[in-house]
Formats: sequence, structure tokens, C-alpha cells
Amino acid sequence: MAPSRNGMILKPHFHKDWQRRVDTWFNQPARKIRRRKARQAKARRIAPRPASGPIRPIVRCPTVRYHTKVRAGRGFSLEELRVAGIHKKVARTIGISVDPRRRNKSTESLQANVQRLKEYRSKLILFPRKPSAPKKGDSSAEELKLATQLTGPVMRIRNVYKKEKARVITEEEKNFKAFASLRMARANARLFGI
Repeated sequence: MAPSRNGMILKPHFHKDWQRRVDTWFNQPARKIRRRKARQAKARRIAPRPASGPIRPIVRCPTVRYHTKVRAGRGFSLEELRVAGIHKKVARTIGISVDPRRRNKSTESLQANVQRLKEYRSKLILFPRKPSAPKKGDSSAEELKLATQLTGPVMRIRNVYKKEKARVITEEEKNFKAFASLRMARANARLFGI
């Protein structure tokens, strides 16, 4: 057994025909090819829908360590869909992922995802069920000709960073204790009302 992290070094006394219990990875390259072929087959099967699946919401990572970053979540909350004016059952049929368990804890997250849904809806090319009898909301014949399959993620989520210009550090900034201030703010929020 290989030593793992900062534990004690083991003395593995191999008994019980240990050579039969060795885990091998000889199927790894073939598995990689198999996964790639499955992805390509799925993309062909669902064309002209996006190959990467439905659109996902913007969510903030949990815990203090990662909450400065945003990433793709599982699905849009029911409140976000309601504000955007999309029915929850219709949403799944037009390539929008829905997660009924998710709750919006801030107005900012709600507005960001509602804006995302509205932008997606404006860019969406919707094929009619019957080409001979298109319904209200379906795309025109000219738009249908322009439709191509999207290969990357739908409306990629990016972390935007604002670059600060170099400047002189003030005396107030030198004396400011960032970590202690954050701990104090968290403690005050936790002990509020006691």
C-alpha cells in the first residue's frame, strides 16, 4: 500500500494471495474512447439541440473558501422561472433545467438568473412540432435554416474580475484587520437577537 498524506507508514504484511486483489487500470484508454463515442452518438441523436444538454443557472460555490467564485448549478428555481414568465413544465421541453428544491436567498442571484433566462429565450430557435402548421412562439422558416448545433456549454458562465490599478497603500488600509473584521461580522450575524 502506498503511503497517503501525513499518516503513519504502514507495514503491509501481504497474505491471502494478495496478487489476485491488485486493482488494475488496463481498461482506462478503452473506457476513454467508449465515453467519447457515447458523447458523439448522443450529440447526433439530440441534434440540433445543444450537445452539452440544457442551460444551467449561475450559482455561487458554498463555504468561505470558494464563495468568491460562481459556477453552473443543477437547475433554475421555480421562483426564477415564475419571474421570467416561463412555466415549469414548458421549461424542460425547451432546454431549461429545473430544480424545484433550490431556494433564492438573495435578490441578486434571482435577478442574474432571470436575466440569463430572458437572454436564452431571445436567442432560442424553436422548431414547430408540425412543420406545416407552426404555432405562436415558434421560430420563422428563415431562422430555422440558420439553426446549427452548439457544441460547448450553453451560455458559458465566466468569473469576471475587476483589475485594480497600482496605488499607494493608505495608513487606514495598513491598520485594517481584514480577517478579524470578517470573523467579527460573522459572529455578529450568528449572535443577532441574543
